[in-house]
Amino acid sequence: MSTLYERLGGEAAVNAAVDVFYRHVLSDDRINYWFEDVDMERQAAKQKAFMTMAFGGPHNYTGDDMRNGHKHLVEKGLNDSHFDAVAENLAKALAELNVPQAEIDEVLALVGTTRNDVLGR
Repeated sequence: MSTLYERLGGEAAVNAAVDVFYRHVLSDDRINYWFEDVDMERQAAKQKAFMTMAFGGPHNYTGDDMRNGHKHLVEKGLNDSHFDAVAENLAKALAELNVPQAEIDEVLALVGTTRNDVLGR
């Protein structure tokens, strides 16, 4: 069976999804302030590598694990409502790119498995 990465369309699809995703995130007043001092080019590159790995593609992710990577944000109040807004923006980006609902659901299920680590629980 093909990986989620392959079913989504590989590298080009992940790159497009991350670019559209961050466009939505940065225009979302519920969460965009978390990215005010973030190098978005670097952030997008890390996100592309992470999603590629998480979806079953080549493993080139070298960033922190989810718990350590978000610890400083949890200390500043990152919570479930922020996590939900991020997931919602990801789903919106995938839908905009005409990803089938079954794959969107699979992506969101995978994202959901990171919730406790991202939120330091």
